[in-house]
Amino acid sequence: MTLAQPLAIPPSAETFFANHAQLRPMPEVAARLIKSFDDPNVSLRALADLIEKDPTLSARVLRLANSARFNPSHNVSTLMDAANALGLTMLRNLSMAAAISGRFPEVQGLDRRHVWRHAAITATYARILGKVVRLEADEVFVAGMMLRTGQLLLALSAPEQVAEVERLAGEPGSRYSLEQHRFGCTHAHVTASLAAHWHFPNEMVRAFTDASEPLERRPFSRMAAVLHLAEVLADAAVKGLDPVEALQQAVPELVAHMHLDLDDLRDRLLAAGDPGQDVDALLH
Repeated sequence: MTLAQPLAIPPSAETFFANHAQLRPMPEVAARLIKSFDDPNVSLRALADLIEKDPTLSARVLRLANSARFNPSHNVSTLMDAANALGLTMLRNLSMAAAISGRFPEVQGLDRRHVWRHAAITATYARILGKVVRLEADEVFVAGMMLRTGQLLLALSAPEQVAEVERLAGEPGSRYSLEQHRFGCTHAHVTASLAAHWHFPNEMVRAFTDASEPLERRPFSRMAAVLHLAEVLADAAVKGLDPVEALQQAVPELVAHMHLDLDDLRDRLLAAGDPGQDVDALLH
């Protein structure tokens, strides 16, 4: 992966990004975790030792490892215990999720718990879709976790308008068009600006930039398409709607373009259970 270079991010998104000064800086440990995606030889011990350098992050990862979703057979009390219980992939994914969610304050106009529950569901569904279309599943998981962070930056500047968008976004996937009409950009565009400034991989920044309308952008980004699809699925899941039916109704052209087997996808989503059930462990 190469580091982010300037891309066609709308100027309005950069304006909203100006509020990034209110964010906590990305910790060095998280930055090194991002770089570990490029290292095929990274070990479980090396990741555990790295995460342990950040006490706050370590505490969050331990809480997640002990949560009901992972159902440990015994109490996980050290990072190495967590590493052995979770495995390398899940350890890194949970650590990145905890690091990202910990950067953002409570903002007016949005329910923080709801946003991060949605983010966790989006990340898991993006990982499932990434496996289906043969993308690097761990990178797609992190991108899915990041996708709505731009909305938090929008809310720092325009809390009432963001709250209105959420009230009006009854149909899965409708948030993009509502934001574009009001702000001249979408949450994905603002996330792209943030990701570029945080030196996320170039492919991920481009995916955020293109996620609002993946079929309209060239060259076509499969990661952008996966992010858009995953957000539609997460929107449906939190509203208690059938996720696969929501895809068919919201983005049939994108489903067709990606040649998705919807019966297989439904089975994979069901097997994932409720990816958002551990949001409290993620946030506290």
